[in-house]
Amino acid sequence: MSEQEHNNRNNSGPDSGQQTTAQNDGAGGPVPGIPQPPVNPWAQQAPPPPGLPQPPVNPWAQQQGNAWTQPPAAPGYAPPASAWEQPNPYRGGPLPQPGYTPPPKPGIIPLRPLGLGEILDGAFQACRRNALAAFGNAFVVQAVITLLVVGLGAGFFVSVDGWLQSGSASGEVTGPVLGTVVGAVSTLGGLSLAGVLIVQGLLVLPVVRSILNLRTGFGQVWRLARGSLGPLAGLALLMLAGAAVGVTVLAVLVYLIIDTLGAAGLLVVIPALFAVVAAVVWVSVKLSLAPAALVLEGIGVFPAIRRSWRLTGRNWWRTFGIMALTSLIVNVLSQVLTVPLSFAASMLTLTDSTVLIGVSVVLIFAFSLLLTAVACGFQSAVTALLYVDLRIRREGFDLALMKDQENPQAQDSDFLPGRNAVPMARNTPHGPPAGMK
Repeated sequence: MSEQEHNNRNNSGPDSGQQTTAQNDGAGGPVPGIPQPPVNPWAQQAPPPPGLPQPPVNPWAQQQGNAWTQPPAAPGYAPPASAWEQPNPYRGGPLPQPGYTPPPKPGIIPLRPLGLGEILDGAFQACRRNALAAFGNAFVVQAVITLLVVGLGAGFFVSVDGWLQSGSASGEVTGPVLGTVVGAVSTLGGLSLAGVLIVQGLLVLPVVRSILNLRTGFGQVWRLARGSLGPLAGLALLMLAGAAVGVTVLAVLVYLIIDTLGAAGLLVVIPALFAVVAAVVWVSVKLSLAPAALVLEGIGVFPAIRRSWRLTGRNWWRTFGIMALTSLIVNVLSQVLTVPLSFAASMLTLTDSTVLIGVSVVLIFAFSLLLTAVACGFQSAVTALLYVDLRIRREGFDLALMKDQENPQAQDSDFLPGRNAVPMARNTPHGPPAGMK
């Protein structure tokens, strides 16, 4: 036997498998001469003895990859997930993205405090969507008021003409004529004011329903306001009586001052008249929201006056400015539309035909009445949105409207939003955070 065969026989002995296994196991072991990293004692914990509670999992042992050392994604493949996009272990979900969520806008306005442009645009949208309910009812009310004004005006004119033709002395005629003129002015002005108040009370219904994108018909307005027509008429009569008494007292005082002081009394009367006009404007703005509060909230005359007085507190100048601007816009547009028609009608009156003259007079009267109804309807819609805006600012009325939007009764054709809204304090600011738009 050769020396090579002898060595092969020795290597195939019973211990050769163990040596081979040892060599294979040691192939991946530590290499002599190279320092090894220290063993992490926190990662190698012995299991607890049986019967003892399990220790909590260490969140710091769940290491995440470094987002800055991730290799770029290959073309055509999604990029690797970033460590910054992992769920937040302290909240159980992804971190919220900063931003501002605008309030809902189910209808003509967003459910938040309104600006001037939003009030004007919302009033226009409400009148456009409910044209028959807005302008039709305004036309009916203004037509009735106009007929009463014309009839009473003709009666007052006949009375004054009768006193002037009686042949009495000037001192005997001055008193009755002055009283008749004052009564005529106060009555006619009060009737016009009553017509405006009734239209304002009626039009708050289609405007508020349009906020939740609900349409309102002509007869539906009267049906919804059926229970408030009596108090609304009482409010108009109360303001009419107040205006008549105020004008009468003012006229008597002016007459007494001028009669006592003569021409020097003008130095007292003229400043006093300016002060009276300012006081009347102030009171009118304070009471301008009473018809809307009376009809929408279903309250009485004096509670409605108190509601209007309180809502306009600390907001008088803003309310006055918006109402004055609306009145200016409406008057300018009315004059622009009236002048051409008046010019055409005046040309017809130059003819000798009685029929053409009568037609021109009727056309001028009808067109003027239509313009008055449109102007009154739009101004009433603006006043209704001012009422809604002040309730949003002071009482959280927008939250009540959001709740009514989700109310199953909103599917009813006669549903009236905000009817049973409970006033709440407004303690949170509106709009996006500071620095965001």
